[in-house]
Amino acid sequence: MTAVKRDRLTRSAVRRLAYGLLGIGAVLVIGAFGFHLVAGLSAVDSIYFESMLATGQGPPLTLTSDTAKLFASLMAFISVGSVVSTLLFAVGPVVRQIWHDSLVYVEQEARVLEHELERR
Repeated sequence: MTAVKRDRLTRSAVRRLAYGLLGIGAVLVIGAFGFHLVAGLSAVDSIYFESMLATGQGPPLTLTSDTAKLFASLMAFISVGSVVSTLLFAVGPVVRQIWHDSLVYVEQEARVLEHELERR
């Protein structure tokens, strides 16, 4: 891979990661604000609750109202989806490039081996 292509891939990955982190931050803020309003949790408890949902660790506190439970269910899907999407969105092109470069290398080595076997 050329230095220009590597630099472009790095800038693209950083930009994608920044957009993804902004998306996760927005989901975290919306979820924390929602839990503060719907469930009556303190600001710290709301952030903690939403963070645990977003990372897939489950709710750390027991919610008492049905509205809060439904909001938690909705936010769990949105939060986990945003985290997974960010990982795929940010890391996907880099993994694709590594995969492509590896395949090219393996194909070149196979051709060299075939050529050596033909000589014998």
